Amino acid sequence: MARLQDKVAFVTGAASGIGAASALRFAQEGAIVAGFDLKEAFEGDWAEAAKTAPGHFFITGDVRDPSALEAAVAAVKERFGRIDVLMNSAGVGAGGPIHLIPLEEWDRVMDINLRGTFLASRFVIPGMLEQGAGSIINVASVEGIEGFEGGSAYNASKGAVMLLTRNMAIDYARKGIRVNTICPGFIETPLLRSTFQMPGLEAQADRIRDAHQLGRFGQAVEVANAALFLASDEASFVTGHALVVDGGYTAGHRFGLSELMGLS
Repeated sequence: MARLQDKVAFVTGAASGIGAASALRFAQEGAIVAGFDLKEAFEGDWAEAAKTAPGHFFITGDVRDPSALEAAVAAVKERFGRIDVLMNSAGVGAGGPIHLIPLEEWDRVMDINLRGTFLASRFVIPGMLEQGAGSIINVASVEGIEGFEGGSAYNASKGAVMLLTRNMAIDYARKGIRVNTICPGFIETPLLRSTFQMPGLEAQADRIRDAHQLGRFGQAVEVANAALFLASDEASFVTGHALVVDGGYTAGHRFGLSELMGLS
């Protein structure tokens, strides 16, 4: 049997990148998926996925808008009766030293990355409490674990998501709700591509890629596979965990000694 057979998943940020890849993997494993994003998705590969797990639908809205999220969650519950999996993957990147970052940019990043995670969880959790079960997956980042030059707003938001996840895991564990976070490294997504198009960053892509011990950026499906595990019953004893999917980015540093040992 598929790992998410007959489960209902609600995925924010489902129009592209990690959110889209995760929604598709959930569908391929038998889940009915409700996507939420500013723009519609479920094109391309979704057409094939719908043949094996019909019923997917998409709701357009902004995770900063509590009314839109509350209405979306209500619509999913009215149509399917429950939400078994929530994946909070809506996110944006921005940064700069704090004395230069515009206040509105700081607020935008915090509102989408952190407040959006809080709001979606706030509206989904009551239903999970009623059914006595659920899995919540919050998408953070390796930049929520360690610093990165110029990443002030983004790093602060993702670090907060990690701690929020741990608190949620403590609060809801005895009610059957597991809450975990995924910390991706640098993943080939529209967000990453737009970041490297910023002035001065184009030349840094190779250095950042090489900082991953596997020598490459990750693919969205590789994060989606981790999300699938956390969403499934295979992770039934996993909660409050930060699952790092980073190709060895946070493992440590390379200084050329591997070459001396014949491991280049």
